[in-house]
Amino acid sequence: MGHFMEAIKNITSRNSHSKLIEPAPTPEEMRIVYRSALRAPDHARLNPSRFIEVTGKGLDKLSKIFLEYSKNHLNELDNNKLSKYKNAPYRAPMIIILVCNIKEHPKVPVIEQKLSTAAAAQNILLSLHALKYGAIWRTGIFSLNKEINSYFNIAENEWILGYIYTGTISGEVKKLPKINIKDYVRKWS
Repeated sequence: MGHFMEAIKNITSRNSHSKLIEPAPTPEEMRIVYRSALRAPDHARLNPSRFIEVTGKGLDKLSKIFLEYSKNHLNELDNNKLSKYKNAPYRAPMIIILVCNIKEHPKVPVIEQKLSTAAAAQNILLSLHALKYGAIWRTGIFSLNKEINSYFNIAENEWILGYIYTGTISGEVKKLPKINIKDYVRKWS
């Protein structure tokens, strides 16, 4: 019973953390995280989920991509916004980019493959939480569109579904809101 309650507590206490500092998870810890991610539901075993792990100089590369994309595709001229986009990757020591590799399949529509990668993302968040790291899944203007692909050298059939900013929790942890389950559950019996 103890392990069961521990697992449930890990799920119910997970929270998003925006203030993240070094250290990031170790390569060994990340192997556990990716193993967990790849256990997400996956109809027809299409293995749609891919990950780009960004650390160190990779964050500089991501910063350049965010800046270039903003100038070229958002026609952004506001220096404050450009500076914000340029600095975004430095908000955590590690960023896991969620990529969904869409395959043509008669029984598995595109949305289902994206949902599989979303489930992989949740497994990543839960695994990081269990390992005592903080994380936040960000989407926004640098995901869920086709124009961004060329900046990452990923295939036409791939979609960036977001970025999991990862690291050690810094600052205050925000309180989880109380949720009344009755507001979200209807019972048919």
